[in-house]
Amino acid sequence: MGLLSIDPRFRVLHDRLEPPGEDPREEPAEHQTERMEAAVAMIIRATTPLEMLLIKRATFEGDPWSGHMALPGGRWDRSDAGLMETSIRETREETGIDLSAVGTPLGRLPDVNPASPGLPITRIAPFVFGVPFDAGIVSPNHEVETAHWVPIDRLRNPDTATSVRIHFSGFSKTFPSYALGDEHVWGLTHRILTAFLERYPAADIRDTER
Repeated sequence: MGLLSIDPRFRVLHDRLEPPGEDPREEPAEHQTERMEAAVAMIIRATTPLEMLLIKRATFEGDPWSGHMALPGGRWDRSDAGLMETSIRETREETGIDLSAVGTPLGRLPDVNPASPGLPITRIAPFVFGVPFDAGIVSPNHEVETAHWVPIDRLRNPDTATSVRIHFSGFSKTFPSYALGDEHVWGLTHRILTAFLERYPAADIRDTER
């Protein structure tokens, strides 16, 4: 029995998201050999309150997302039938969580396009999954420094919304962020989380928890 049947909070969330399998811009797999696209998984754990998995990427020279707080995910590969499969594969590789076995697809968010033309990715497709409360054992691989289950209510707290100054390539710029202890979630991940929180039916979910 899936989470949509046993936990009404996931049904409420499912109804606020776009269907996960619809992507009219996505070409058939046989024509995707040159795609520079990516997908991420927003994983929601059935705790009270609901929690979301965020990772801190390990530091690698030449990696534009090195050391950042992020969602599990990565580039589309020829072996992937589509971008949702990319998010599932990358999550399994990076965290050890097999969404094909324990995850329930809840929907997706609008694609995010990097603002910087220097980044190698043309678009990122965010997919949302629900997992049982006991599916949270994370086994990070070498690409992940740390993993964190963060209460969604904490992300919604106005005190979490702030900004961070980022220094790169001789430039310095301030970006909006979510502050989580000593870490900041900014950039593309911040944009994805903001889009999710704008759709998050907090009042309806609280009603189901009473």
